[in-house]
Amino acid sequence: MVANPLPSVRTVRAAQRGDQRALADLASGCLPLLYNIVGRALNGHPDVDDVVQETVLRTLRGVSALRKPAAFRSWLVAVAIHQIRDYHRSRARLTPLEDVPDVADPDADFAEVTILRLSLSGQRKEIAEATRWLDDDDRELLALWWLEEGGRLERADLAAALELPRQHVAVRVQRMKERLDTGRAVVRVLADPGECAGLTALLTDWDGRPAPLWRKRLARHIRDCAGCSARSSDLIPAERLLASLPLVPVPTSFAHASLPGAFGPGVVRTRHAAPHLSAKALIAVPLAAGAVAGLVGLATLGRGGGERPAAATGPTAASSSAAAPDPARTPTPTAPALIPKGHPPAVRAAAGSCMKGVATWKFGAAGPALRASGACWYYDWAAGSSGITKPGGVEYVPMIWGSRSVTAATLAQAKARGRTLLGFNEPDMTAQSNMSPSQALALWPKLTATGMRLGSPAVAANGATAGGWLDKFMRGAAARHYRVDFITLHWYGSDFDSSRAVGQLRQYVQAVYARYHKPIWLTEYALIRFGATSVYPSQAQQAAFLRASTTMLAGLHGVERYAWFALPATKGSGTGLFTESGTPTTVGRAFQGLRSH
Repeated sequence: MVANPLPSVRTVRAAQRGDQRALADLASGCLPLLYNIVGRALNGHPDVDDVVQETVLRTLRGVSALRKPAAFRSWLVAVAIHQIRDYHRSRARLTPLEDVPDVADPDADFAEVTILRLSLSGQRKEIAEATRWLDDDDRELLALWWLEEGGRLERADLAAALELPRQHVAVRVQRMKERLDTGRAVVRVLADPGECAGLTALLTDWDGRPAPLWRKRLARHIRDCAGCSARSSDLIPAERLLASLPLVPVPTSFAHASLPGAFGPGVVRTRHAAPHLSAKALIAVPLAAGAVAGLVGLATLGRGGGERPAAATGPTAASSSAAAPDPARTPTPTAPALIPKGHPPAVRAAAGSCMKGVATWKFGAAGPALRASGACWYYDWAAGSSGITKPGGVEYVPMIWGSRSVTAATLAQAKARGRTLLGFNEPDMTAQSNMSPSQALALWPKLTATGMRLGSPAVAANGATAGGWLDKFMRGAAARHYRVDFITLHWYGSDFDSSRAVGQLRQYVQAVYARYHKPIWLTEYALIRFGATSVYPSQAQQAAFLRASTTMLAGLHGVERYAWFALPATKGSGTGLFTESGTPTTVGRAFQGLRSH
């Protein structure tokens, strides 16, 4: 039985409906558990606050997409683990190991925090100290297992968070416990070295920092030294020592933080240069209406806008932008699919619960068609909606199409229209924005300077390929500490069998997510067989694929949004949803019938 449960299913459901008080209760209710998971996994590193705040914000933004409110705890823990892993990956890519100033401030050391706040002594204190000797993967697992033994999590929560079968989790826990016991023995011997000359000699070259390499060296000495082995032979099983321990309390400074407004002193700039709420302020959310408004504002998207580059001014140009992969060009995943069947949907960070969108250009009935389509959002490869008027509340998302669009005026126009910005359009295509990764990276700081949530350049193909255009860009962005909030993709299938096409699309999206572990926006997709003359499936085939693919995307881990190509059914397009006069096609009627997810 799990003690001190998180917010009730009723609260989760109310939060999914957008109830502000429920969202506030969710934020404050999550914080103690998240503080313990992240704090222990990062051992109190100064970036714990950043990781906790990202986790809480992603939880608030994504809760509306959670299909089973009763599974909230498992889903929350999975979100935390993904954030921890993203943090470790970003650090590994950003800085050579020898250059990382990573000795934690003793005041921030979570082992010391645990000892002091829980008044630990004896072997419980040794366990806390032994956590310093674990590597990142073991410390992440220990953070979960510690809570399991303390009655805050169940084994099913660990399995869901780690995306592993329960039996594999058991094996990993056993191996972690063995290394933890090794660390406990090291702590015991270092605290009481006795008269061991061998230990004294071994420690001559040690710099005093706990590290896995020195854990192995010291463990080898303890194993071979009768005296040191005897001093560390009476260890009580760790699970017995952890069973009754409470959570490490959230610092008092968290509880007394205030958040007077959506963008008042509670808003900070993280290392990613994005506006966020400090985790220290989140505990006070229920105490201030301004804090609730700030969280809800950050957790939902506003509307956006901008101009349209001449290179993509009409249906012909837009169609050429669709020169994207057919199945023969779609890459095979470089890693196995990491998304177990039935896993809760991804955190749809900042995207709310609505995925359904369209790509469009200006045509006679564009405004009425947008309203009639049921789309929640649209874009037009531009920064200002290209004269499309009266879309009936459908959200507009601007794009910076290519290098010539990176001007102060265009960026200001995009910023004035919304909170989310799409990056360059098919830079890997000579007929489109035609940019090298290095050219895109050189301009990227100007896009991030808008402060908007920012999607990657949308490649036409090979998004999951090591060494491909997107991979080079993402590695370059990580090396330069540049922010990329989500991945933008295009995909076109040439197999007109709906079942096979959906499988190919799923495989591609899963492979991209497995490589970058960032939310996915699929901003152009349909069935088209490109050639000297493009070939389209029948309207019935296209409609069947549309229905099946959107159902798949709605349940696929990692996907935030999709946009069908395209709204207009002009100039013989076999994918368009509405005619020039605003009459829906067969595919358009299928689109109208889709849930907004």
